[in-house]
Amino acid sequence: MSQAPGAQPSPPSVYHERQRLELCAVHALNNVLQQQLFSQEAADEICKRLAPDSRLNPHRSLLGTGNYDVNVIMAALQGQGLAAVWWDRRRPLSQLALPRVLGLILNLPSPVSLGLLSLPVRRRHWVALRQVDGVYYNLDSKLRAPEVLGDEDGVRAFLAAALAQGLCEVLLVVTKEVEEQGSWLRTD
Repeated sequence: MSQAPGAQPSPPSVYHERQRLELCAVHALNNVLQQQLFSQEAADEICKRLAPDSRLNPHRSLLGTGNYDVNVIMAALQGQGLAAVWWDRRRPLSQLALPRVLGLILNLPSPVSLGLLSLPVRRRHWVALRQVDGVYYNLDSKLRAPEVLGDEDGVRAFLAAALAQGLCEVLLVVTKEVEEQGSWLRTD
Protein backbone atom coordinates (compact mmCIF):
# COMPACT_ATOMS: atom_id res chain seq x y z
CA MET A 1 0.00 0.00 0.00
CA SER A 2 1.52 3.36 -0.97
CA GLN A 3 1.51 6.45 1.22
CA ALA A 4 0.12 9.83 0.28
CA PRO A 5 2.77 12.35 -0.85
CA GLY A 6 4.40 14.05 2.14
CA ALA A 7 3.04 11.49 4.61
CA GLN A 8 5.43 10.35 7.31
CA PRO A 9 5.97 6.62 7.76
CA SER A 10 4.32 5.34 10.90
CA PRO A 11 6.77 4.85 13.79
CA PRO A 12 7.63 1.25 14.67
CA SER A 13 5.72 -0.40 17.46
CA VAL A 14 7.98 -0.17 20.50
CA TYR A 15 7.00 -2.09 23.63
CA HIS A 16 7.31 0.14 26.70
CA GLU A 17 6.14 -0.57 30.25
CA ARG A 18 5.63 2.31 32.66
CA GLN A 19 6.87 2.37 36.26
CA ARG A 20 4.76 0.70 38.94
CA LEU A 21 5.83 0.28 42.57
CA GLU A 22 9.56 -0.58 42.69
CA LEU A 23 9.33 -2.92 39.69
CA CYS A 24 11.87 -1.16 37.46
CA ALA A 25 13.89 -4.39 37.10
CA VAL A 26 10.79 -6.22 35.80
CA HIS A 27 9.98 -3.31 33.48
CA ALA A 28 13.59 -3.14 32.23
CA LEU A 29 13.57 -6.87 31.46
CA ASN A 30 10.28 -6.70 29.58
CA ASN A 31 11.27 -3.50 27.77
CA VAL A 32 14.64 -4.87 26.65
CA LEU A 33 12.99 -8.10 25.46
CA GLN A 34 10.13 -6.13 23.85
CA GLN A 35 7.35 -8.19 25.39
CA GLN A 36 5.80 -8.93 28.75
CA LEU A 37 7.64 -12.04 29.86
CA PHE A 38 8.13 -11.21 33.54
CA SER A 39 5.85 -10.15 36.38
CA GLN A 40 6.37 -9.32 40.04
CA GLU A 41 5.37 -12.89 40.85
CA ALA A 42 7.97 -14.33 38.46
CA ALA A 43 10.67 -12.08 39.93
CA ASP A 44 9.67 -13.11 43.46
CA GLU A 45 9.97 -16.77 42.43
CA ILE A 46 13.49 -16.11 41.14
CA CYS A 47 14.30 -14.46 44.50
CA LYS A 48 13.11 -17.57 46.32
CA ARG A 49 15.27 -19.80 44.10
CA LEU A 50 18.30 -17.57 44.71
CA ALA A 51 17.88 -17.59 48.51
CA PRO A 52 15.62 -20.56 49.38
CA ASP A 53 16.43 -20.64 53.09
CA SER A 54 16.36 -16.92 53.72
CA ARG A 55 13.61 -15.42 55.90
CA LEU A 56 14.40 -11.93 54.62
CA ASN A 57 15.26 -12.25 50.95
CA PRO A 58 18.37 -10.18 50.10
CA HIS A 59 17.41 -9.91 46.40
CA ARG A 60 14.31 -7.71 46.81
CA SER A 61 12.69 -5.07 48.97
CA LEU A 62 11.70 -6.06 52.49
CA LEU A 63 8.32 -4.46 51.78
CA GLY A 64 7.58 -6.82 48.88
CA THR A 65 7.27 -3.95 46.39
CA GLY A 66 10.14 -5.02 44.13
CA ASN A 67 13.52 -3.26 44.12
CA TYR A 68 15.17 -6.40 42.71
CA ASP A 69 18.94 -6.71 42.49
CA VAL A 70 21.19 -7.66 39.57
CA ASN A 71 21.08 -11.36 40.48
CA VAL A 72 17.37 -11.47 39.67
CA ILE A 73 17.95 -9.79 36.30
CA MET A 74 20.78 -12.18 35.43
CA ALA A 75 18.77 -15.25 36.43
CA ALA A 76 15.73 -14.03 34.47
CA LEU A 77 17.84 -13.55 31.33
CA GLN A 78 19.50 -16.96 31.79
CA GLY A 79 16.02 -18.50 31.95
CA GLN A 80 15.40 -17.05 28.47
CA GLY A 81 18.65 -18.48 27.09
CA LEU A 82 20.36 -15.08 27.25
CA ALA A 83 23.24 -13.67 29.23
CA ALA A 84 24.11 -10.40 30.92
CA VAL A 85 27.68 -9.20 30.49
CA TRP A 86 29.03 -6.43 32.73
CA TRP A 87 30.50 -3.58 30.68
CA ASP A 88 33.88 -2.49 32.05
CA ARG A 89 33.57 1.30 32.27
CA ARG A 90 37.35 1.63 31.71
CA ARG A 91 36.93 0.45 28.12
CA PRO A 92 36.20 3.02 25.42
CA LEU A 93 32.62 2.75 24.18
CA SER A 94 33.97 2.47 20.65
CA GLN A 95 34.93 -1.14 21.56
CA LEU A 96 31.28 -2.05 22.16
CA ALA A 97 30.01 -4.13 19.21
CA LEU A 98 26.42 -2.88 19.35
CA PRO A 99 25.15 -5.01 16.43
CA ARG A 100 25.98 -8.12 18.52
CA VAL A 101 24.08 -6.81 21.57
CA LEU A 102 20.34 -7.47 21.93
CA GLY A 103 19.91 -4.58 24.38
CA LEU A 104 21.36 -2.88 27.41
CA ILE A 105 20.20 -2.59 31.00
CA LEU A 106 21.61 0.26 33.05
CA ASN A 107 21.54 0.71 36.80
CA LEU A 108 21.45 4.43 37.55
CA PRO A 109 21.09 6.61 40.62
CA SER A 110 17.60 8.06 40.70
CA PRO A 111 16.18 10.90 42.80
CA VAL A 112 13.40 10.10 45.24
CA SER A 113 10.35 12.34 45.47
CA LEU A 114 7.06 12.46 47.31
CA GLY A 115 4.69 14.18 44.93
CA LEU A 116 6.35 17.46 43.97
CA LEU A 117 8.82 17.31 46.87
CA SER A 118 12.28 15.99 45.96
CA LEU A 119 14.08 14.27 48.81
CA PRO A 120 17.86 14.41 49.29
CA VAL A 121 18.02 10.64 48.83
CA ARG A 122 19.01 8.63 45.78
CA ARG A 123 17.85 5.11 44.98
CA ARG A 124 18.96 2.78 42.22
CA HIS A 125 16.87 2.46 39.05
CA TRP A 126 17.01 -0.09 36.20
CA VAL A 127 16.66 1.28 32.65
CA ALA A 128 16.52 -0.59 29.31
CA LEU A 129 17.98 0.57 25.99
CA ARG A 130 17.07 -1.29 22.84
CA GLN A 131 17.22 -1.04 19.07
CA VAL A 132 13.90 -1.46 17.23
CA ASP A 133 13.79 -1.28 13.43
CA GLY A 134 17.25 0.31 13.25
CA VAL A 135 16.59 3.01 15.87
CA TYR A 136 17.83 2.91 19.47
CA TYR A 137 15.41 3.88 22.24
CA ASN A 138 15.67 4.75 25.92
CA LEU A 139 12.92 2.58 27.42
CA ASP A 140 13.14 3.98 30.97
CA SER A 141 9.91 3.00 32.72
CA LYS A 142 9.78 6.47 34.33
CA LEU A 143 9.34 8.05 30.88
CA ARG A 144 5.84 8.60 29.48
CA ALA A 145 6.96 7.13 26.15
CA PRO A 146 10.14 5.68 24.64
CA GLU A 147 12.82 8.30 23.96
CA VAL A 148 14.57 8.11 20.59
CA LEU A 149 18.35 7.89 20.92
CA GLY A 150 18.91 7.41 17.20
CA ASP A 151 21.75 5.41 15.72
CA GLU A 152 24.83 3.81 17.31
CA ASP A 153 26.40 7.24 17.85
CA GLY A 154 23.29 8.35 19.73
CA VAL A 155 23.28 5.36 22.06
CA ARG A 156 27.05 5.68 22.66
CA ALA A 157 26.55 9.38 23.54
CA PHE A 158 23.76 8.41 25.96
CA LEU A 159 25.97 5.74 27.55
CA ALA A 160 28.94 8.12 27.79
CA ALA A 161 26.79 10.70 29.59
CA ALA A 162 25.37 8.09 31.97
CA LEU A 163 28.81 6.63 32.75
CA ALA A 164 30.26 10.12 33.27
CA GLN A 165 27.80 10.66 36.14
CA GLY A 166 29.68 8.03 38.08
CA LEU A 167 27.45 5.51 39.77
CA CYS A 168 26.16 3.91 36.56
CA GLU A 169 26.53 0.21 35.78
CA VAL A 170 25.87 -1.23 32.32
CA LEU A 171 24.78 -4.78 31.49
CA LEU A 172 24.88 -5.99 27.90
CA VAL A 173 22.05 -8.38 27.07
CA VAL A 174 23.41 -10.92 24.61
CA THR A 175 22.83 -14.46 23.36
CA LYS A 176 24.80 -17.26 25.01
CA GLU A 177 26.77 -17.64 21.76
CA VAL A 178 27.81 -13.97 21.77
CA GLU A 179 28.76 -14.26 25.45
CA GLU A 180 30.88 -17.38 24.87
CA GLN A 181 32.61 -15.90 21.80
CA GLY A 182 33.11 -12.53 23.47
CA SER A 183 31.91 -11.00 20.20
CA TRP A 184 30.17 -8.15 22.04
CA LEU A 185 33.63 -6.60 22.12
CA ARG A 186 35.28 -5.15 19.02
CA THR A 187 38.87 -6.28 18.64
CA ASP A 188 39.85 -3.98 15.75
